[in-house]
Amino acid sequence: MTGQAVIELEDVWAGYESDRVLEAVNFRMEAGDYVGLIGPNGGGKTTLVKVILGLIKPERGSVRVMGVSPEKGRQFIGYVPQIQQDDKAFPIKVWDVVSMGRLKPDLLHNLSLKDADKKIVERSLRQMDILDLAKRSINELSGGQRQRVTIARALATEPKILLLDEPTSSVDSRSSSQLYDLLADLNQSISILLISHDLTAISTYVKTIGCVNRRLVYNGQKEITGEMLSSAYECPVDLVAHGLPHRVLPHHHEEDDHD
Repeated sequence: MTGQAVIELEDVWAGYESDRVLEAVNFRMEAGDYVGLIGPNGGGKTTLVKVILGLIKPERGSVRVMGVSPEKGRQFIGYVPQIQQDDKAFPIKVWDVVSMGRLKPDLLHNLSLKDADKKIVERSLRQMDILDLAKRSINELSGGQRQRVTIARALATEPKILLLDEPTSSVDSRSSSQLYDLLADLNQSISILLISHDLTAISTYVKTIGCVNRRLVYNGQKEITGEMLSSAYECPVDLVAHGLPHRVLPHHHEEDDHD
């Protein structure tokens, strides 16, 4: 690959105090790519996300987002965390949730949006096919609809990169398929980095695949290699070599952690 790098990590080691989670990570994501990262619980996927966002400073190595430091580069990232169970009694409308993507720290004293911002909010809702839900309360929606709202909020920031952590962990299979179809459309104009345990979806929708388990196995290809499976799921190499069926791979849901 020889395009423009939107995310680049070189020999990154990172963790929490004395608990090292990532070792010698090298990763280059190019503009227009749609990368899926798999890996076991505790393997470092969430830590990698935090490093890219500049929330964790590596022990050593370098991180660049859109050519600058993560602290400066995260303005170009639309981050979608794992879906959270919000306070069901909190009465906030879908439009207001997505509008939060247009608010800047220096504008918190004035929560009114300019017309240009309103158009961006409307466009984001339309991109996720939920414009008709704009006046609905967030607590009236299904899990799949709520996840679309969360992604629309990220899109309202007008990101160059969309970073999603387990976006389908709390939605049913039909909603998952619809969500992946929408993400494929978004990838026409936005680079996407997706963290997931859904091996079938990863292999179906993304352009390139990697595996995080302390180290990152990534070669810029779509093929799920034996090395990835062995690293991710601790499968015997001879079993992987003979074609381990997807259905026997464990499927976990990852908490926001100390991953």
